[in-house]
Amino acid sequence: MSSGSPLVRGEKKTRRDQILAAAAELFARHGFHGVGIDEIGAAVGISGPALYRHFRSKDAMLGEMLTSISRYLLDGGKARVEEGGSPEEVLTGLVRFHVDFALSQPALITVQERNLANLSEADRKEVRALQRRYVEVWVAALRKAIPKLDDTRARSAAHAVFGLMNSTPHSRHLPDDELAELLTDLALGALYAAG
Repeated sequence: MSSGSPLVRGEKKTRRDQILAAAAELFARHGFHGVGIDEIGAAVGISGPALYRHFRSKDAMLGEMLTSISRYLLDGGKARVEEGGSPEEVLTGLVRFHVDFALSQPALITVQERNLANLSEADRKEVRALQRRYVEVWVAALRKAIPKLDDTRARSAAHAVFGLMNSTPHSRHLPDDELAELLTDLALGALYAAG
């Protein structure tokens, strides 16, 4: 997925994107192994075997889904940094970007949390490499905004805040705009407290 990913709300979806979005919802709800190809096909109005025109297997579907969201986060994070501003504005932009993703894509977050082990070795390595690069975008931004943080502490703080922001699929008790503001405030407060 590029920073203009069709899996992210608001963009025109191709049939392939519709299949991935339906599969993400089903995988999040029932688990990767709890969903068959026929169920995914039915969710988008085609037969299960017709999915093979778009993906060679359910495993390939999961691989594309998870590498795509990892690439989307990396591209989006880098774009926020490139927009510039003060170190504090860049950090706030990163937090808002991730919060927006977490709130708009709870199924993808759930699938990513639960299904990394179901990826092929090649896909798992690619996802992990993309995730590490995304973390390093955050580490660099954190070090600029909070100079007292060393790399290790900045990396740990980034991971902790990802956990906070990614927890939204599991408990949503506020309207999205209020929850976005709360998560942003909590994430920034936690990050600045780490310094």
